[in-house]
Amino acid sequence: MRAADGPVQVRGVGEELGLEVAVRGKLEPLRAKMTKLADRGWLHKRPDGRFTARR
Repeated sequence: MRAADGPVQVRGVGEELGLEVAVRGKLEPLRAKMTKLADRGWLHKRPDGRFTARR
């Protein structure tokens, strides 16, 4: 997240992690984990669905 120039989509994080991004079901667990991190204050979830790192 911090290496990105700006807000990232879950698909971009999945690509960096080596997940199959063409299959939507493979990204849903990652989206849930990122949302939990946002709820806990580790990430910021923007209204457009992209995520940024908290500073």
